[in-house]
Amino acid sequence: MVIQDLVITVANLIFTYALIIQVFHGFRTQKISITIQTSVLTSIGLYATGIAFLTLGLTYSGLVCSFNGIMWTTFLIQKIVYKN
Repeated sequence: MVIQDLVITVANLIFTYALIIQVFHGFRTQKISITIQTSVLTSIGLYATGIAFLTLGLTYSGLVCSFNGIMWTTFLIQKIVYKN
């Protein structure tokens, strides 16, 4: 693992922690204040970044970044399902 992969992975894990808390909060309250456009664009950006990291050989960064994309997709699904 190169140092860049480690640094990017740690930074993304911090984002992941914050996102997980927000997803669970959304499940409990069934209220999502994030717009659909924000969720869609952020998800696409994170998936693209994750793929770019993987093609550069930054495996852990790519996986964690893609997981963050999944979390943003979860926000999108919550926004659509809860209709708020």
